[in-house]
Amino acid sequence: MKSIAAAIAILAGSASAFTGVPLVSRTASVSNSAMKMTVWDDYPGGVDFKGGEFKFDPLKLSENYPPLVPWFRESEIRHGRTAMLAVMGFIATDFVRIPGEMYSFEAIPKTIDAHDALLKSGPMYQLLLWIGLWDIIITAPACQALGQGEREAGDYGWKWFAPSDPAKYKKKQESELLNGRLAMCAIGGIATQSIVSGHGFPFI
Repeated sequence: MKSIAAAIAILAGSASAFTGVPLVSRTASVSNSAMKMTVWDDYPGGVDFKGGEFKFDPLKLSENYPPLVPWFRESEIRHGRTAMLAVMGFIATDFVRIPGEMYSFEAIPKTIDAHDALLKSGPMYQLLLWIGLWDIIITAPACQALGQGEREAGDYGWKWFAPSDPAKYKKKQESELLNGRLAMCAIGGIATQSIVSGHGFPFI
C-alpha cells in the first residue's frame, strides 16, 4: 500500500504544477509557544499575480507526502518552463518556419498538425532521443541531488543574469512561477482553440 501511495503522489506532481507550492508542516518553538511553519516559509511562490497571498494546496499533498515536496516544486518549475517555450513556439510557427521542406507551410499549413506530420517524416523521433538523453544525463542526477538536499528545485546553475540581491532574486523566482503557471493554462487553451476553430494565431 505504501508503494501505491507513493506512486500516486508522484503522479500527482503533474497536477501540483498547476497549483501553488504544496504545504509542508513542521513545528517550531518561538518564545515558549508553538508556531506551525509551512513550506511557504521556505519556498517562494505563495503569491498571486497582484502580489497578494495565494497558498493553494486543496489536496494537502505536502502535508501527506512531505519528502516529495521538492519534487512537486521541481515538476512545477519544469512544466512551467516547458509551457512558456511551447506558447512561444506555437505562436512563432504561425509566422516563420525553420529551413527544410518538411517544416514548410506547404507541408504543414497549421502548427497543430505538426506533431502527426513530423511523426511520419521522422524528426519527432529525434526529438524524443535528445530529450531522453537529457533526462538520463542531466535530469536524473539533478533529481537525485534534489532528494539529498544538495540543490534547490529548478536550479541547474544557470544564473548568469540572476540578481545578486536576495530580495530581487526571490522576486524573479516568483515571476518565473507565475509566468509558468499562466503558460501552462495558456498552452492548453491554445491547443484546444486551434483544434476547435481550425485557425492559427490568435486562435479564434
